[in-house]
Amino acid sequence: MKSSQKDIFYITGASKEQLEKSPFLERLNKKDYEVILFTDPVDEYLMQYLMDYEDKKFQNVSKEGLKLKDSKTKELKESFKGLTKWWKTTLASDNVEDVKISNRLADTPCVVVTSKYGWSAYMEKIMHSQTLSDASKQAYMRGKRVLEINPRHPIIKALRERVVTDPEDESVKLTAKLIYQTALMESGFDLSDPKDFASHIYSSVKSSLNISPDATVEEEEDEAEEPEIETKAEEESASEESELKDEL
Repeated sequence: MKSSQKDIFYITGASKEQLEKSPFLERLNKKDYEVILFTDPVDEYLMQYLMDYEDKKFQNVSKEGLKLKDSKTKELKESFKGLTKWWKTTLASDNVEDVKISNRLADTPCVVVTSKYGWSAYMEKIMHSQTLSDASKQAYMRGKRVLEINPRHPIIKALRERVVTDPEDESVKLTAKLIYQTALMESGFDLSDPKDFASHIYSSVKSSLNISPDATVEEEEDEAEEPEIETKAEEESASEESELKDEL
């Protein structure tokens, strides 16, 4: 472990291959920091009670509280203040507590993190898989989520410009919602409404293909039903059945 690494970083998930591609590791990998990859469900339970080792604290890199120095943090927060405030309002109905500038991203536009003492995305999946799990407890422990954005990413920069131009533009709101839902999946969460996500994808595709949002599916023409014609074999079979009934 490098001397500049103050905490013991870790992340939990279903497989090593999945975790190695996680956006939560981008800045840590660039800094050449060590991160423990936990892939067993029991590890998720264990790390809820294991707070530190010797003089170093454990830090789940998919939760709030990750401290990585960035000399331009204050400047970026001020520059993107309008976007983060607008985005938070736009996602008010999606259980999003806040939208913040991220210090953990390098190549990904945004991620969704959970509160320090709430469940991680992997823990949510574990609890959902339990047949007798308490729904009210799940809602409490799941808590609200925080969308962290990468201010250096071209998608985020372009979105900021669109919001400045027209914050009430419905297409911009749709794009912001779609970016959030995509980040939700990439961060390891399950979508509560996959149908809604698919609808947003199709709307985005319509826009890219210059198709009107009001365009409808072409209706299928009703075909006239043709009367059934009995074949000779069917007629003979019916005749035999009739004769048999007469004999009885």
